[in-house]
Amino acid sequence: MATAANSILLLLLFLSFLSLSTAQPSPSETQALLKLKQSLINSDKILSTWIPNVSPCSGTWIGVICFDNVITGLHLSDLQLSGTIDVDAIVEIRGLRTLSFVNNSFTGPIPQFHKLGAIKSLLLQQNQFSGPIPGDFFSQLTSLKKVWLSGNKFSGNIPPSLTELDLLKELHLEGNEFSGQLPSLKQDMKSFDVSNNKLEGPIPESLVRFGPVSFAGNEGLCGKPLEKQCDSPSSEYTLPDSKTESSSSSWVPQVIGLVIMAVIMAVIFLFVKSRQRKREDDFSVVSRDSSVDEVMQVRVPISRASSASERVGRRNVGESSKKGGMGGGSRNGIGDIVMVNDEKGSFGLQDLMKAAAEVLGNGGLGSAYKAAMATGLSVVVKRMREMNKIGKDVFDAEMRQFGRIRHANILTPLAYHYRREEKLFVTEYKPKGSLLYVLHGMHILYITLCIVHIPQ
Repeated sequence: MATAANSILLLLLFLSFLSLSTAQPSPSETQALLKLKQSLINSDKILSTWIPNVSPCSGTWIGVICFDNVITGLHLSDLQLSGTIDVDAIVEIRGLRTLSFVNNSFTGPIPQFHKLGAIKSLLLQQNQFSGPIPGDFFSQLTSLKKVWLSGNKFSGNIPPSLTELDLLKELHLEGNEFSGQLPSLKQDMKSFDVSNNKLEGPIPESLVRFGPVSFAGNEGLCGKPLEKQCDSPSSEYTLPDSKTESSSSSWVPQVIGLVIMAVIMAVIFLFVKSRQRKREDDFSVVSRDSSVDEVMQVRVPISRASSASERVGRRNVGESSKKGGMGGGSRNGIGDIVMVNDEKGSFGLQDLMKAAAEVLGNGGLGSAYKAAMATGLSVVVKRMREMNKIGKDVFDAEMRQFGRIRHANILTPLAYHYRREEKLFVTEYKPKGSLLYVLHGMHILYITLCIVHIPQ
């Protein structure tokens, strides 16, 4: 028994020694990190914990991230480092997946990070890297999921090899000097930004979903989601040289054809402009008086598919007003009003359109109006323009849930109208219902009016 117990003890000691010997990074990786340190300026002081006799995974090496005693990341951010990054030394770290040099003082062209084939995150924002990036720079980095190069001075075209990264989820190139056209990036990205560059041309359809903020600051970009429309490509026509013609009558038909084409293009241009003006007039506000009691009309567009559909839409308005349902046509119509709370009665789109309303105020998200309808019900219509990223199904579910809330201190909505460009919230009008009045009553209101009417 004693012999067996001693054998088991020796085996356990051997296994523990073996685990300790294999739980440390290889000497070559330690030497690689020390070599990287030598290539950086200010590293002796800032990276003073990088010393040969201590394992990089001991927890004392600044910026070295380990998992199961394998070096997986270098997070050397906000350390005021500069110099030339020795990529050949980093290549020796086989398990490296994340490389971050965020907010340092590195300059010059982008280092040869394309040698790091297994890397998943490359974070170089807020440095002073400059110059163009080779078009095939990212071809070998097929594991990349995050590329952050923002806040540098990169120039030239955006590398086309970015389109080859099937796993790419985040791409941030804002605040550089990239020029040329945007490549068509069709990956399922969650985060994307190329604002404040020198890009031009139309925005690819695959990138429209990221919104105008991601493309702001590029004067040459056009098309959705920006307000700037792209110019239609025009055909070039060349008049025949009169010296090569035997008579002047030979080019007359061509001139007539050019005139006809010009007229057709002018008609198309006017038609497009009229449609744009129509879209801009949707939900327009017409002021009738510039005094304090400003009055407006809310104009909501109604589908013009056909005269028959218009008659059906008008009939549905009356029916929906009685039933507390939709107003303004079919459920998918562009002028629908959705009732979510019928405690104050139901109303339709035409009831809201007929009501004259006074302007209550303007806020950061939109404007508010008080509207008194013929039924005697006074409502507040709130126009919201900063909620364009919310889908219709999610918006409808949230509004219906909000409409079911019953609480003395919560004013639930009566109805809403959904459009991609803006939304309308309809709530009951509460006289003297502001937070200022509830807290301070008529006393503070009297003082406010006195201040407003101080003689000049």
